[in-house]
Amino acid sequence: MTLNRGDKRRGSTPFAAQQHLHRRSMPVDERDLRPLPPDELSGLVRCTSYSPGGAHRQSWASDSSDSVTSSGSDSDGSLYKVILLGEHGVGKTSLARIFGGVEDCADAEEAGNTYDRSIIVDGEEASLVVFDIWEQDDSQWLQNHCMKMGDAYIIVYSVTDKVSFEKASELRIQLRRARQTEDIPIILVGNKSDLVRSREVSVDEGRACAVVFDCKFIETSAALHHNVKDLFEGIVRQIRLRKDSKEDNARRMANAKRRESISKKAKRFLGRIVAKNNKKMAFKAKSKSCHDLSVL
Repeated sequence: MTLNRGDKRRGSTPFAAQQHLHRRSMPVDERDLRPLPPDELSGLVRCTSYSPGGAHRQSWASDSSDSVTSSGSDSDGSLYKVILLGEHGVGKTSLARIFGGVEDCADAEEAGNTYDRSIIVDGEEASLVVFDIWEQDDSQWLQNHCMKMGDAYIIVYSVTDKVSFEKASELRIQLRRARQTEDIPIILVGNKSDLVRSREVSVDEGRACAVVFDCKFIETSAALHHNVKDLFEGIVRQIRLRKDSKEDNARRMANAKRRESISKKAKRFLGRIVAKNNKKMAFKAKSKSCHDLSVL
């Protein structure tokens, strides 16, 4: 499915430098995409993850080479395929390039459309392969395959474009049809939140949509790198909550609660009590919880 061009591109990302991350040489199980016809396969170019240019720059990646990583097997259960969906121009590629660490490259336009990186979330390592191939071509087969191959989905719209928001709702319906019996993590992302004067979709509208379609919600700004780290860490947490054992998730939740302040604990406890006795408050509480990417 993927081609490694071999040339190194460098870029920085907002992830803390102390996270010990590495590149993966062949992160994708190619059996997933083997049915691709040769003429479609040739257009799918992979961009590997690269180390930062210097010690003073922060990055998700470490200085390790492909030789110390796996050959693409996901047998360890920590390799997750994440698919980006959304209308043209909403910022899918910008988010993917920030994750891949190539958004500042002079030749970023040729960087490819599949990005892999290992990140540390809640003290445990996970490897993500982010696919930005939804608009690769006009192939209906490819788009149908996207709906079936992901371990998680990020549906992106622009807060400055109402039409893209409506399209995001349609994509959520398509996903529901394609994965009817599966509990797949989905995060609805309102990008370009920095463009305040051009906003056409409010935060409340985004949250309400997420509640209706039973998915998580977050607003980001790829231009400012705002909430991009939270987005990709959140997708890892959502996958783990569904795939890992109850014991593992209970342990992670206990660790998270220990880090939570007393005031937050009290506020959360009171919110639950009020919500139980008031349907309107219950819906409001649910709309607020849809942006908490650490819980189901």
